[in-house]
Amino acid sequence: MDQTFRRFRQNRVNQTVRDSHAEAQLAAKDFILPFFVVEGTGIDHPLPSLTGVSHLSIDKLIEAARAALKAGVDKVLLFGVVEADEKAPLAPAATKDDALVSRAVAALKKALPALTVMTDICVCAYTDHGHCGVLKGQVIDNDASLPLLAAMAVSHARAGADWVAPSAMMDGQAAALREGLDKTGFSKTKVMGYSAKYASKLYGPFRDAAASAPSFGDRKTYQMDPRNGSEGLDEALADLDEGAHAVMVKPSSWYLDVVHAIRQRVPSVLMAAYHTSGETMMLRHGAAAGLFEWDDALLENLWSIKRAGADWIITYNAVEAAQILEARR
Repeated sequence: MDQTFRRFRQNRVNQTVRDSHAEAQLAAKDFILPFFVVEGTGIDHPLPSLTGVSHLSIDKLIEAARAALKAGVDKVLLFGVVEADEKAPLAPAATKDDALVSRAVAALKKALPALTVMTDICVCAYTDHGHCGVLKGQVIDNDASLPLLAAMAVSHARAGADWVAPSAMMDGQAAALREGLDKTGFSKTKVMGYSAKYASKLYGPFRDAAASAPSFGDRKTYQMDPRNGSEGLDEALADLDEGAHAVMVKPSSWYLDVVHAIRQRVPSVLMAAYHTSGETMMLRHGAAAGLFEWDDALLENLWSIKRAGADWIITYNAVEAAQILEARR
């Protein structure tokens, strides 16, 4: 037989060899763990729509973050969930100095100084209409929304946030945050843009968790059209031009081409990808139905995101993934 073909199977003969040839490597430091923080004390309320995730009061948030840090997950991303009577058209509960998330940031930084604390910057969970900016009639006013986002970021930075992450998908949001932070003396606070955030059906469990579904219409006038890939690259480049220190693609699994395109165009960029609530729950339901093993499917999904070019993966399964990886070492 003419043996002119290449022998790839030699790289797969056992787990040790497979590990030594693996291109995509995952570690606990690659993960960012999202949390939903609420008012009160002693609250750890599991969310039926998002398995393994709870609404946490600040005291319970500290406990959960400490456990994550012990597992090697040293980065968290905070979302605030407020009661309906705190919601208003201009989202004052999001921008005041003693805002819920600001108090959570301060508490985390005091209790766990080694933790990197990131905060989501969007007003959808704080407005009575559930949209991500200022309404003029039933239209989102892009430029009028930017000062609100900047004020929210400054509140979080004043409390000690290491990163602020604008997710409203308003044009110019990264520049607005950078200018607002610099003018108020927080030039060291970094900005991570939700640069390519698509109008996806994978956010359903999140919107339930954050109580942030729009009361009318949808978000297609500001979140990106799923049919567009090159536009995601353009959005990421624009955020970098506006002073963002990192960019993000959301969701991750269905948009790996966008992750890869950004990585190819800007090899040195610090890039995150958001493994969304819908992605998580598809895996959960598949595993529960006996279609595959949860541990293996989770790692395969996360490897694909890392392989496409993401540095960080925002995932509700950060601690589980870190523990699985540690057990397989």
